[in-house]
Amino acid sequence: MSTYDPAALECLAAIVEEGGFERAAQRLNVTQSAVSQRLRALEAQVGSVLIVRSRPLKPTSAGQLLLKHTKQLRLLRADLERDLQELAPSAPGGSREDERISIAINADSIATWAMGALHDLVRQRLPLEIITDDQDFTQEWLRSGQVLGCVTTLKQALRGCKMVPLGAMHYVAVASADFARKHLPQGLTPHNFRDVSFLSFNRKDDMAAEFVARTFGLKRVALNHLFVPSTEGQMRAVSAGWGVGVMPELLARGPIADGSLVDLVPGHFLPIQLYWHCWNLESELLDALTEALKATAANTLVT
Repeated sequence: MSTYDPAALECLAAIVEEGGFERAAQRLNVTQSAVSQRLRALEAQVGSVLIVRSRPLKPTSAGQLLLKHTKQLRLLRADLERDLQELAPSAPGGSREDERISIAINADSIATWAMGALHDLVRQRLPLEIITDDQDFTQEWLRSGQVLGCVTTLKQALRGCKMVPLGAMHYVAVASADFARKHLPQGLTPHNFRDVSFLSFNRKDDMAAEFVARTFGLKRVALNHLFVPSTEGQMRAVSAGWGVGVMPELLARGPIADGSLVDLVPGHFLPIQLYWHCWNLESELLDALTEALKATAANTLVT
């Protein structure tokens, strides 16, 4: 089996992660020509093109395999760094920019419980990178080898990965008190949901449609959407009277209690089951990530 130059592998990863040769060169503190040379040498060794020169740049299938291998090497180095720090606590700490540990988490989890789960690990100087995507699509980041773990709604584990159930997040339909009084005095019903706008993360986000369909027993639902790609942004938009938001109950609980937001369908919620997927590797760091997320979820989510 071929031995690949770690510098060339990190060059490939930098091109993909930074989205181009120029930014990769800046990150690696080398010239753009050196980046191109390292990539060409790696492609010659593999015997295959590794990067699709599109906008944005994308790794080929072979490139994805090498990218996953590079991430695994980073994980091994991070484990070694932790072990060395335990043996020599006074030794200089810190990690290089190109040794970030990447995970994919949905925005609602970041806004509610996941940051608390990661707090202690970050204080231990874990070089963490959190990538945000819709909970139905975070697993694609793991499949492509760009992250070592993800929080997702998908239960089936990928080949070479393991899955840990985390619990369910409950979502409720809310609006500002003024908006509800003016537009939905009877609350949200099967007859008036088409008359108002719903906040959504992006065009992939079907949370609001799923809530309405399940709550009212409908097969197909067409909604008027306003797109705000941030959980906190959606909460601000709902509070400002932009429309209806199907929001995590964990976030909406306080504003509902103080009367600034109104639960538009009392007693109804949409449960979204979450799972943690990660590579099935022997790694103290990966185990620590898994346990941290699992413990916090057990105390926060509905089991």
